[in-house]
Amino acid sequence: MSFFFVVLAGAAALYLLGRAPVPPGFKVAVLTAPPVAAVVWLLDEVFGRRAVAVAVGAVYLVVLVALNGLLEHPRLPLGAKLAVFGTVPGAALAWLLVVTADDTLKDPGEDPCSLHHGGTGVSEVFPPRAYCRFTDGSTLDLAPVAQAVFWVCLAVSVALLALGLVRAVRDPRAVARRFRWSGRD
Repeated sequence: MSFFFVVLAGAAALYLLGRAPVPPGFKVAVLTAPPVAAVVWLLDEVFGRRAVAVAVGAVYLVVLVALNGLLEHPRLPLGAKLAVFGTVPGAALAWLLVVTADDTLKDPGEDPCSLHHGGTGVSEVFPPRAYCRFTDGSTLDLAPVAQAVFWVCLAVSVALLALGLVRAVRDPRAVARRFRWSGRD
């Protein structure tokens, strides 16, 4: 039944994005809301972390305003505006690769640390880090490239969204125009 609702929501999103008179602000919200809604649902229903889910929802609203401010910025080239649509998912994927690098969900003795390095796998959620801890106290990082990708993508995303938020604060009417219904796109 859940799969049916996902397909129905996807069809509704494609219909909404395909319609010409839908304001660009709503199109941005339709593109960005589903993954955030999934994270909020997971945090609330699966992990029972309602306060964190509310915080993620609040941060999403600020990011939505910043993203619309960024897309409305008059002096930024289109490539810089659209880079945020690549760096945010890139940071999320790199974060996922880092925190699952030690693969502690496998049976003890089958994770990469104990199989290849003779240590114990450790993951830190933020700042993201996965490493093997040895009995002598030394450590070995498991995903240094993914960590670097995460930090680069995060820095670029934060810088671009900060520009968008500054634009939204300086000219809130320009951002509000992105949500107005008119005869053109």
